[in-house]
Amino acid sequence: MSDTTEHEWPLWEVFVRSKAGLDHKHCGSLHAPDPKMALQMARDVYTRRQEGVSVWVVRSDQIVASDPGDKDMYFDPAEDKVYRHPTFYVLPKSVDHM
Repeated sequence: MSDTTEHEWPLWEVFVRSKAGLDHKHCGSLHAPDPKMALQMARDVYTRRQEGVSVWVVRSDQIVASDPGDKDMYFDPAEDKVYRHPTFYVLPKSVDHM
């Protein structure tokens, strides 16, 4: 029996920007042999009704992500840093509408 992973295409993550000025949103994944084919396939699969203005494809093995177990290290609340609270600053009357 042959090793199937040797012949599989790499996995790509697909991000689509629906309108100019908005963020790209992750919309799914696909397998493709190279970047050009991944982009064409992403367009065909995820923007069938012209709902996008930009498509990004990124090889999944190139993404670096934090570990959910390290959540506190990355996303610890800043309650002990009073200078980050907006109440620490006094706004002038000319911008009091904020």
